[in-house]
Amino acid sequence: MDDFAGARTVPAPRTLTVDFCGERSGRAPLTWGQRAIWHAIGRTAPNDHYFNIGRVLPLADRGRPPTVAETAQALARLMERHEALRTRLSMADDEPGQLLVAAGSLPLTVVEAPEPDGAADAAQRLLDELSATRFDYTDRWPLRAALVTGGGLVTHAVLVLCHLAADGHGAEVLVRDLRLLVRRGSAGRPPETTPLELARAQHGQQGAGRGAAALAYWESGYRAAPATMFPERVAAARTPAFWTGRIVSTALARAVDAVAAAHRVSGSTVLLAASAALAAAPNGHRTAAVMPIAANRTAPAHRDLVSTLSQDGLFVLDLDAAGSGATFTDLLPFAYRAALHAYRAAAYDPVEWDRLAVRMRAERGTEVHPYCCFNDMRLVERPGPAGPPPSADELRAAQRETRFAFPATQDKVACRYCLHITEQGDALVVALTADTAYLPPDAIRAQLYALEELLVASAAGRAPALDGLPALLAAAGRERS
Repeated sequence: MDDFAGARTVPAPRTLTVDFCGERSGRAPLTWGQRAIWHAIGRTAPNDHYFNIGRVLPLADRGRPPTVAETAQALARLMERHEALRTRLSMADDEPGQLLVAAGSLPLTVVEAPEPDGAADAAQRLLDELSATRFDYTDRWPLRAALVTGGGLVTHAVLVLCHLAADGHGAEVLVRDLRLLVRRGSAGRPPETTPLELARAQHGQQGAGRGAAALAYWESGYRAAPATMFPERVAAARTPAFWTGRIVSTALARAVDAVAAAHRVSGSTVLLAASAALAAAPNGHRTAAVMPIAANRTAPAHRDLVSTLSQDGLFVLDLDAAGSGATFTDLLPFAYRAALHAYRAAAYDPVEWDRLAVRMRAERGTEVHPYCCFNDMRLVERPGPAGPPPSADELRAAQRETRFAFPATQDKVACRYCLHITEQGDALVVALTADTAYLPPDAIRAQLYALEELLVASAAGRAPALDGLPALLAAAGRERS
């Protein structure tokens, strides 16, 4: 028994309730962004936990950690400040809409970290647990919340959001506001508009006109592009069918910065153009069609709004636009213009988008959908480091440190190629989730390594020829297997 005399008993998790009372209740149709994600949820269910958005907020890194009571009070103010957190899906007459509720109670899980230096790990475990199940869209709040404590004080807050309530930008607004509410007791002026007002504007006359103009662009893009980017099954699907490959690469981060600076475009445009060109290569497409996720937050009133504004855009890139013998970097001015068109036409009514898809299928005799998605999840693109660009030797040395893994599999995703970009310190993290019937695991790996090689070579002054991309893909698959 003496061996256990100093052992510390870890308290079991406990659940508190956070009461809140907002200013109003109400009903409205779904916003366009909500309609879009609701359609995606329907195509992905019962695996729609894929769309959950999780964040961990450290609260012991600046000043005194707050108490549980102080943090719970800040959460109550957060629920009152942002109407999206008090909004549930309404299915009146089988038509989805949004129902804003004024008051209620939010369950709050509190977990004591097992040891002083284990709080971050405990928060990550909570995040994984709370993210792993789908939301009850009609009967539960679109927020799950938990706190990790050490010595009775809060070290981390964990938030998991339903994508019907918020997109990635909205999640960052919530994290910022919760920190301010904990530290200062106020997050400043409330957002200029609300999800209900946004929905009513989008479903009004002005919104209908804007949506129609966007879909006219989509129609012309559909006619210019292949019906789909990955038309043929090339292998038996694995079980589970969808695999995620991921590289973590400082070489890629430095190469993207260098290419973007040299050609006066954003790093996101560089990555979008490179992924589009490589996605087109296996099937010999001369036009690439990719659906980038657009934030749709250019209006000042939308920048601090917690809602789902993001929607798919349509990026259509003519790979022959730069002429015979063109290299990848020759394509970047055309990619810049194509990206502008894509993001400007990324706000529309998904119901009308579905009708367009039906018309295009009838016209072309086959389904028209790229099934090729791009999501740069970095909210702010940081400027590259000052000084001269990295040398070829420096990039190659960094490239040798790149890490690759298959970290996840899933049964169902409503796409065939989904590229997600995030950051980890000085590295870019690029994850490709793909249907293994169209892109087997070796092809997923090759796409990611080829993306890195394409941009490292371009940054080193040896941009590959566009006609050589199939060979680059094949070499990437062989050399890094």
